[in-house]
Amino acid sequence: MNPLRADHVSPLAMFKIGVGPSSSHTVAPMVAALDFKMYIDTMRLLHAAPDQLRLQVELYGSLSATGKGHRTDGAICAGLAGLHPRLAKPEAIWAILPALQERPFISIAERDINFNPDKDIVWLGWSMDSKALPHPNTMRFRLWHRNNLLLEQVLMSVGGGFVEPIDPLTGLRKAACDHDSDIKLPYPYNSAQEFMRQCITNKLAAWQIVLANESTRGLSEGELRKSLAEILTTMDDAIERGLNSEGILPGGLNVQRRAKQLYKRLLSGKVPKWSGGDLWPSVYAMAVNEENAAGGTVVTAPTNGSSGIIPAVWRTLREAENLAQETLENGLIVASVIGALVKTHASISGAEVGCQGEVGTSCAMASAGAAAMLGGTPYQIEQAAEIGIEHHLGMTCDPIMGLVQVPCIERNAMGAVKALNAAALSLASDGQHLVSLDRALEVMRQTGLDMNQKYKETSTGGLALG
Repeated sequence: MNPLRADHVSPLAMFKIGVGPSSSHTVAPMVAALDFKMYIDTMRLLHAAPDQLRLQVELYGSLSATGKGHRTDGAICAGLAGLHPRLAKPEAIWAILPALQERPFISIAERDINFNPDKDIVWLGWSMDSKALPHPNTMRFRLWHRNNLLLEQVLMSVGGGFVEPIDPLTGLRKAACDHDSDIKLPYPYNSAQEFMRQCITNKLAAWQIVLANESTRGLSEGELRKSLAEILTTMDDAIERGLNSEGILPGGLNVQRRAKQLYKRLLSGKVPKWSGGDLWPSVYAMAVNEENAAGGTVVTAPTNGSSGIIPAVWRTLREAENLAQETLENGLIVASVIGALVKTHASISGAEVGCQGEVGTSCAMASAGAAAMLGGTPYQIEQAAEIGIEHHLGMTCDPIMGLVQVPCIERNAMGAVKALNAAALSLASDGQHLVSLDRALEVMRQTGLDMNQKYKETSTGGLALG
C-alpha cells in the first residue's frame, strides 16, 4: 500500500519541466544519479587515491529492457556530472555521455573518479541479489574502492519523474512528497469523493481547495501561479518547436516528424470537413511528443510519454474560448488533483500498470481540467475524469524498440481528442453517473496487477513485436 496521500502531492510535483524522451527512464534516472553524486559529496568518504575509486550503476527490470531506447545511460551520465533535467539545456545533457566515453572520469567532491559508461552502467534483469525487484524501474548506484564497496543507494523510478528510495533497514520503499505529512491541512482529502465533498461543503471552487492546502504547506498562491505560468509557457514552447521542426526522429525507427506538415494543411484548409476540429488538438499533441521523442524540453503531464495531451487541450480551449491566463492555471491545478489521485491509488508508471497509467491518466487530468476551466461543477469535473480514465483501462505500454515514438505519439493525439469529448459529455449532463472515479482507479490498479509484464514498457509484447 502506498502511504502517500493525494493531498500531499503538489501541482508542481505533477508538472515537472524536464527533458525527453521519458520521465521514468530519462528524467528520473538523471535525478537519481544527481542524488547519488550529492550523497557522495555529503559523506566525504573519498580518502583513497582517485584512480582506486570507481562508480557503478546497475539498471534493472524495465529500465534495463528499454533504457537504451529511452537514453537512460545518457541521462545517468548527465546526472552524475551534476546536471538537473529542469535546469540544463538538452544539448548540454546529451553531450556528457560521448565526453565520458572519450575521458572516463567523473568529477565529484573535487576528485576524478573512474566511470566508463560502456562498462560501468550494467544492464541487468528482473531480480536483485536473487530477490524480486521492489519496482519494475529499479536502479542501484555504487561507489567502489578497489573491490570494497564504500557507498550504495537503491532508488526506484515510479513514474512521472518521481524517484523513491529504498529504506536500507527495512527494504521497503519510501513515499515521495510525504516529507510534510504531519501538517494539518484545512481541506484534507485522499479520494475523489472526499475532494468533491470539500468543494461542495465549503462552497469553494476545486482549485481553491488546492490553493488553501498549498498555502498551509508553505507555497503561496503567488509563488504557485508564477511556477504554473512557467509550466504553461514551456508547454506552449514545446508545441511551437514541434510545429516548426521536421526531419527524422532519433533512435533508428526512421519515424518522420509529421506535426509541421499537418499543421500547414490545417492552416490552408486542406482537411476533410468530416474531421471536424479533431485534428487541431491532435496536431498540437503530436508536436509536443515529437519534441519529447527528440530529447527536447517538455513538461511531465503526468509523464513524458503523455506530455502532449494537456498542452494540446489547453491550447485548443485557449484559442476557441479565449481563456484567461488565470483560468488556464486553475485548470492545471484541478488536473493535478486527478494525477495525484491516480498516483496515490493506482500508478502513473507505464512499467507498473501499462499505458493506462500514462496516456489514460493524462486524458483524465485533461478532461477534468477542461471541465473546470469551462465552468463545470465538482460532479461534472469528477465525471469528466472518470470518462477519461474509463476508456483507457487495460491499455498496454508496448513501445517499438523501447522508443517513445510508436505508438506513443499518436496515442497522445487520440488522447487529446478523447479528453475534449469527455469534458463535453460531462458538461452536457448533470454530472451524475454510475461509475465513480474512485472505483475506476481501483479497477486501473487491479488491471495493472493482472497485466502480463511483457505489456508494461518492456518492448517484449504487443505492438513492440513488429
